[in-house]
Amino acid sequence: SYQGDGDLASIGLAEILQAAQLGIPLSVIFVNNAIYGMTGGQMAPTTLMGQKTATSPFGRDRLMGTPLRMAEMIAGLDGPIYVERVALFDSKQRVKAEKAIRKALRLQAENRGFAFVEVLAECPTHLHMTSQEAEAWVKERMLPVFPLGVKKDVAGATWPAWKQPSFDPARVAEVIGGSSQPVERFCRTFPAAQFGRDIGLKLAGAGGDGAQTAAMLLARAAINEGFDATHIPSYGPESRGGTSYADVRIAESEVLSPAAATPHVLVAFNAPSLAKFAPAVVPGGLVIYDSSIVHEPPVLGRDVRLVGVPCARIAQDLGKLMVKNIVALGALQAATKLLPEETFLAAIREALRDKCALIALDEQAFAWGVRSVGAA
Repeated sequence: SYQGDGDLASIGLAEILQAAQLGIPLSVIFVNNAIYGMTGGQMAPTTLMGQKTATSPFGRDRLMGTPLRMAEMIAGLDGPIYVERVALFDSKQRVKAEKAIRKALRLQAENRGFAFVEVLAECPTHLHMTSQEAEAWVKERMLPVFPLGVKKDVAGATWPAWKQPSFDPARVAEVIGGSSQPVERFCRTFPAAQFGRDIGLKLAGAGGDGAQTAAMLLARAAINEGFDATHIPSYGPESRGGTSYADVRIAESEVLSPAAATPHVLVAFNAPSLAKFAPAVVPGGLVIYDSSIVHEPPVLGRDVRLVGVPCARIAQDLGKLMVKNIVALGALQAATKLLPEETFLAAIREALRDKCALIALDEQAFAWGVRSVGAA
């Protein structure tokens, strides 16, 4: 791997320590330029004391901790067999750096073990120096904190031969529980008439409203028809009460970006979700909301169509509030004709194949969602 000090020593610190302790044959090239050079010049774990950065404008002080010496930390673990710190500030150091990296790669190629090479590097941009001044800064300021040299070099026993993975399609399908049965399709062509050939949908509500399940069913329904589809859930404090949403993209050939920041269609199960996401719906788009929960929908304009469907009330009348998301899918189908009714129902039946007793109820909920749009 080739990693920077923010990536390896901060964001991925736990991962690099576990990988190093495991000791498997890997070569890690760790570039230490004492700053988050690629993301705005923030303080990194290796930033020097007193060094000014975007997040330590008065210089790093004791309250911000002292710099992490990653080479020494890695060398102190049992797993690694070779650890060295090198630099690049002159030709002699660059030759040593090349040799160290070559050795690390050779140890990996020979299946010996984990090798770690820390490279002290310059960042003239964030140091506000010329290249020559930055090289001198590394030599004069970084070396006293990060001394060069070999930190660990021990003989490593060759690892046993690795098991070769199988990519045989039939074997992979068996392992993941895939089915070889062809899925029945009901679409003749991609539904590009309303929203084009790459359609974005957002489903949002409170935790427990079923937005995530509805989004998953929608994506599966599209995939069953041979289209490309993605489903990105948003999890976190939304569980049972907070805001929860999912983005779904459906494309004729390939989804290029799975996010739906400006969706063509929004399905909102509560007022906060409607207020938060409805303004982002594209002109000519559609908003379906639960009118048994939201009594005063916003005025959107921009030719955005608002369709109120009493999802929760219908679900309660059917005896199970949790099927309100299926009511919403029925409404979505009726309002957009995005996919045929049978496409949605096939995805629902497939999802409930281990809970057959619920299929009839979900089919009813879906049918009532379709009817509710016609009555609206």
